[in-house]
Amino acid sequence: MHHAQEPTTQDWARFRPGALAGVTQMKAHFTEHTFERHSHETYSIGVTASGVQTFHCGGSLHASLRGDVILFNPDEPHDGQRGTQEGFGYSMLYVAPQVVDECRDKEAGLDMAAYFRQPVVRDAAMGRALAQAIGAAGQAQESLRAEELTRDVLVRLLQRYGERRSAGEDSKAAGAVRMARIRDYLRSHYDQDITVDALAREAGLSRVHLTRAFARQFGVPPHIYLNAVRLERAQSAMLAGQGLAEVAAACGFADQSHFSRRFKGSVGLAPGAWLRQMRAGFVMSSS
Repeated sequence: MHHAQEPTTQDWARFRPGALAGVTQMKAHFTEHTFERHSHETYSIGVTASGVQTFHCGGSLHASLRGDVILFNPDEPHDGQRGTQEGFGYSMLYVAPQVVDECRDKEAGLDMAAYFRQPVVRDAAMGRALAQAIGAAGQAQESLRAEELTRDVLVRLLQRYGERRSAGEDSKAAGAVRMARIRDYLRSHYDQDITVDALAREAGLSRVHLTRAFARQFGVPPHIYLNAVRLERAQSAMLAGQGLAEVAAACGFADQSHFSRRFKGSVGLAPGAWLRQMRAGFVMSSS
């Protein structure tokens, strides 16, 4: 298997800051790499550039072909692998929820839905618009254009493929308030070796009930949610200048090897390579 730090004919990935604060973008091609089941705290919005990308999401197997748009909501579990021998290439925006909230400006007449109703859509025009927005980021003296293209494509995708989640749907899981408390517990204690027993005691539920109720409420079991929180905290710590071993210990990983496995399984690139690319992107953006 090829490492993704440097481009090869098989597996490579490039990350950089996006056009907007709170947005990271990635361009990649994978033939050998397989993403483990994971989720992100962000929206993950992408377009397939070549080949066939397959993934499980929402209990079904999906395929994204060239020009198709991928739409993952925050905390929505998915995996990823090639659908054909040639592998697949794609570009992705990882968009913080607050960026989407800013796009949903009622005063500007943009009170659209905040969730995507399906994980992949066949819309060539939107695929081209998304690819154009991603390509504009980082171009010299073109910050305004890149920001406008990014906001515009986010708004159009939410308007066209968004859905509203009713209060009834959000409260289907028994003890929604207790599940929110467990979510906050995971976010506050991510650096610890959390057990199902500890969560069950916190919620006042049996171990089995706790795991099932959390998954119904947030779409992922507690361990996948915890991994997403740890990785998000790790990325922030790395960008703030902390060393990889220090980050691994501070964010709840057993050691740097454990951190690297979980990071690459979810992000597609080793932590050190991701950090070098992001730092280079910040330098380019500020030059």
